[in-house]
Order: sequence, then structure tokens, then C-alpha cells
Amino acid sequence: QVQLVGSGGGLVQAGDSLRLSCAASGGTLSSYFTGWFRQAPGMEREFVAAISRLGFAIYYADSVKGRFSISRDNAKNTAYLQMNSLKPEDTAVYYCAARKVNTLARLPGSYEYWGQGTQVTVSS
Repeated sequence: QVQLVGSGGGLVQAGDSLRLSCAASGGTLSSYFTGWFRQAPGMEREFVAAISRLGFAIYYADSVKGRFSISRDNAKNTAYLQMNSLKPEDTAVYYCAARKVNTLARLPGSYEYWGQGTQVTVSS
């Protein structure tokens, strides 16, 4: 079964950019609908963005639309989350996730596979 490793988080200032990566092993990422979620302290895990297996369909949470961009490079077995114009309220642990069914799901429970999370901290 596929294993996911997220990376690319860090401490940045408001207005800066970061690119998160989600590398897959033990399976072909192109076989999975892939999403990004985030969880701030004391908050529930929330949907950020998702992309279909071949990248034809892309979805964003309203809070990140126009600032974040999800993509995938199936040849590299990796998905990405480009985050621009970061705000302090984007501070959270970011998780990549994958599911076998190739349709949009915004609930964490709909994803079978998860990366370990990468911390993003945005200072004001």
C-alpha cells in the first residue's frame, strides 16, 4: 500500500511563500486522488485542496483560493502544494492524504492514506 511523506514546511513571515511536497512510495500516486489538509492547535483537521488522479480536476477551500495551488507530478510520484501570500491564520500542521476513489472528498475520514504532517508557521 502507498506510503506518503510530507515535507517543505517551515517558519515564514506573512506574505511569504512555501511549497509543500508529498512523496509517495510503495505505490503509484497516480492511482490515488490526493488532498492536502491542515490542523491548527485545538482545531479540527480541515480540507485545503485536492487533485484528481491525472490532475484534470482541482478543488480548493475558500480560505486558500487564489493563494494556494495544488499540483502533481506523477512521473515523480509526488504531489505539491504551492502556498503564496501566506497569512498567520495559515499556521498549522499540513497533511497530505490519498484515497482510491477518484472523486472529491472534503472530510478527512474519506482518505485511506496519510502523510506524517509538516509544520507551517506564519509570523505576522
